[in-house]
Amino acid sequence: MPLSRRHVLQGLSALTTGLGLRLVGISAQAAGEERWRHGLSLFGDLKYGPDFSHFDYVRPDAPKGGRVRLFAIGSFDSLNPYTYKGEAAGIVGSIYDKLIKPALDEPGSEYGLIAESLSYPEDFAHVTYRLRAGARFHDGTPITPQDIIWSMENLKKAHPFYNFYYNNISKIEQTAQREVRFVFSATGNRELPQITGQMPVLPRHWWTGKDGRGRARSLLNALQEAPLGSSAYRIKAFKSGESVTLERVKDYWAKDLPVNVGHDNFDEIEVIYFRDDTVAMEAFKAGRYDWRDENNSKVWATAYNFPAVKRGDVVLEKFKLKNSRGMQAFVFNLRRAKFADPRTREAFNYAYDFEWANANLFYGQYTRTNSYFSNSELAATGLPKGRELELLRELKDKVPPEVFSKEYKNPVNKTPRDTRNNLRKALKLLMAAGWKLDDKGVLRNARGEPLKVEFLLVSPAFERIVLPYIRALRRIGVQAKVRTVDSAQYERRVKSFDFDIIVASWGQSLSPGNEQRNYWGSAAAGRPGSRNYAGIRNPAVDALIGKIIFAKDRASLVAATRALDRVLLWNHYVVPMWHITYERTARWNKFGKPAKIPDFSVGFPDIWWFDEQKAARLEENKG
Repeated sequence: MPLSRRHVLQGLSALTTGLGLRLVGISAQAAGEERWRHGLSLFGDLKYGPDFSHFDYVRPDAPKGGRVRLFAIGSFDSLNPYTYKGEAAGIVGSIYDKLIKPALDEPGSEYGLIAESLSYPEDFAHVTYRLRAGARFHDGTPITPQDIIWSMENLKKAHPFYNFYYNNISKIEQTAQREVRFVFSATGNRELPQITGQMPVLPRHWWTGKDGRGRARSLLNALQEAPLGSSAYRIKAFKSGESVTLERVKDYWAKDLPVNVGHDNFDEIEVIYFRDDTVAMEAFKAGRYDWRDENNSKVWATAYNFPAVKRGDVVLEKFKLKNSRGMQAFVFNLRRAKFADPRTREAFNYAYDFEWANANLFYGQYTRTNSYFSNSELAATGLPKGRELELLRELKDKVPPEVFSKEYKNPVNKTPRDTRNNLRKALKLLMAAGWKLDDKGVLRNARGEPLKVEFLLVSPAFERIVLPYIRALRRIGVQAKVRTVDSAQYERRVKSFDFDIIVASWGQSLSPGNEQRNYWGSAAAGRPGSRNYAGIRNPAVDALIGKIIFAKDRASLVAATRALDRVLLWNHYVVPMWHITYERTARWNKFGKPAKIPDFSVGFPDIWWFDEQKAARLEENKG
């Protein structure tokens, strides 16, 4: 699976696989009563009871052994993924266990890992985690409440993301020998008990110690040594900028816990870095690594016709999942005055010809995205009604009038006439926004400044998508160009919001929550490293995010999310791109998989395993 530097910009995936989850539908308790639980459900009762032996989707007796090689695009010069200094190897986050672990067949549910149980009051004013007696780091040191307290306090210091994401935690305290409590600054936020449990637990004694040269370590700085972890894997070896190898910990303290049975089956996991995907694809064909999640439609349609595929040594497989597909888009930087008028931004959508791109570039594989919560019940459709309409009416003076009268739909280019008409519409919108064509056909504002835009890219593969778009924009007087930079420069520029337009995506869970503040909230607009790439500062958006976070039931959550979706769309902060409802994968045929893949993840490599017989046949075929 690709673990590129872009994953760092997309929410620090090493933090958790399920940040956008909410505690909805939990049975009521008597006032003031707290009961200990073995897990948390966001949609009602937990699927797995206190005495479950393993998740249904795993093979409990899956063989252990073998090696799997993955790939990443870019480079790295640090093994500390919790600071924005340096380029970190993203896989490092997997060496740390968390208090709880998600189930891949049950949306919005997590079960105790480091924590054997947890409790919280009816108003969600705090959460208490009780740690397992045997929980320990790889050096044998027990995991204690002090490690958890230190981790939370120092993660918030090390990276603005953590400080922002966990800003509702007002106090952390040890309440018993193996218990730690997080106290929240507000009540009624049903998500907070769970997202605190998704924090990586770091070894205080190691990070406050000294390295082999006698220098004090710091979570604030880049790291050039293998850190101490606690999970099923430790770092075995690394070559800066080239590869990281993890090895399975044979005496892993939690290997027999129900949440881990059937998981972590490979003895070694190696991540190999490539500068660009073209080189990476050639390396895959040569057998230098084993698995690809294919996100390039052209590559999927044209590049997998090499001999190993034809003889069955490489398996191509699509997996249909039930996840929300979120939003991928061309994103405007509203911090720049030229994008201040929504009519200017809307014009860029009319200039984009998705239908031509889908037919000529994507081999008809994609669906145009019309929602920030696509492929889910959270997407706004039709006209608002019921509770959604009530929420929008409360904000009537702060939202575009179209939210009440029109269903949002992207422009369509079925024929050349449609394309011409849409370009005319784009030009009319630009002129209504104050831009005028000069005698050379260049759009200029009242000060005579031309409308210049730069598309900042990190992947050369995207140039074939952007260049036709640029040609269309130039036809209506926009001086557009593309600039592709290396991953380090791209990350620096995006973190500091030094761009006109980028391609970005926001994944969404089936129950969004506090992460929406980081995506669209005003407080995140000026915070370097946030995922509010567009720089949205909108009181209506802030109000609807609050309605989502403090929703008291599922119906209220859905209504508030649809209202937010509608307001984001009609403000034209982005030009929506596309999505598919399945995962495209390619693998060298030497792995086994569960009989049924879970609904919400392919689960590779976590629940797959090395198949010795397949691997032997593969070697025979190569010979």
